[in-house]
Amino acid sequence: MAGDIEHHSPQARLLGAELRELRKEAGLTVRDLASRLQVGHAAVSRYETGVRSPAVDMLARILTALGAPSERYDELMELARRSSEPNVIGDSRSGLHKHLLNLAEFERTAERIVHVAPMVIPGPLQTRSYAEQIMSSLTGEERDIRLELRMARSGAVLASQKLEAVICERVLHDDIGGPSVLAEQLRHLVATAQAGQAHVRILPSRLQRWTLAHNGSFVLFEFAKASPIVHLEHYRGPAFIYDQKDVEAYRKALVTFTDAAMSQDESTELMAAIAEQFERSSQV
Repeated sequence: MAGDIEHHSPQARLLGAELRELRKEAGLTVRDLASRLQVGHAAVSRYETGVRSPAVDMLARILTALGAPSERYDELMELARRSSEPNVIGDSRSGLHKHLLNLAEFERTAERIVHVAPMVIPGPLQTRSYAEQIMSSLTGEERDIRLELRMARSGAVLASQKLEAVICERVLHDDIGGPSVLAEQLRHLVATAQAGQAHVRILPSRLQRWTLAHNGSFVLFEFAKASPIVHLEHYRGPAFIYDQKDVEAYRKALVTFTDAAMSQDESTELMAAIAEQFERSSQV
């Protein structure tokens, strides 16, 4: 369509995920919406997958056809206007804080996912008990929603066998929730690695040199037909980095410190040994 933008950016994918959700809430199929807009159904599909971003006037038509509430209408129009920005930071407002659903879309379409975890076990590898402790500061309803989303995303990511995780050794000793919770979590990591569902490696505590892991956690998503994205998780919202110079800097730094990580066999042996220690302490 004239005026559409083709860049497959995180903004386009975020916008597409929101449009798909609105369409489903309206009880319409892709062909139903295309008929209302008098466009081909392939155009609607491209909008929803983020392959193309609709021009502002087309987006207004889509949102009107879907009966978008005024607040959500304004949020999505603003997201479309920011589509040319090099990176994007989400927020906790209604609608756009559904970045967890958007992350699920990135996880589904990525061909490689690398989690760097200097502080806690990565989300896709968390047990339910461990995740409950991580989310303990949230309100009951929000915590329940986020917990179920995390468990669903975890199952999908592990089934795809495309997850790599680099976890700092100190995380294995931080018994969030108590010894029994961490012991269960570590046994889950070992079982997941041994089953080939994820490639898990431990970064030793005593490297005596700075690595990117000291700068905080991040996730690298690589796609077959789109540019890679780096995701930074914050307390109240995410940041998505897709400026290619910035992303390439992360990728290069990732190579330098993954070389320093233990092998997967060494990592599973260490995790099993620490799990045994915590199991003994929880029985005292």
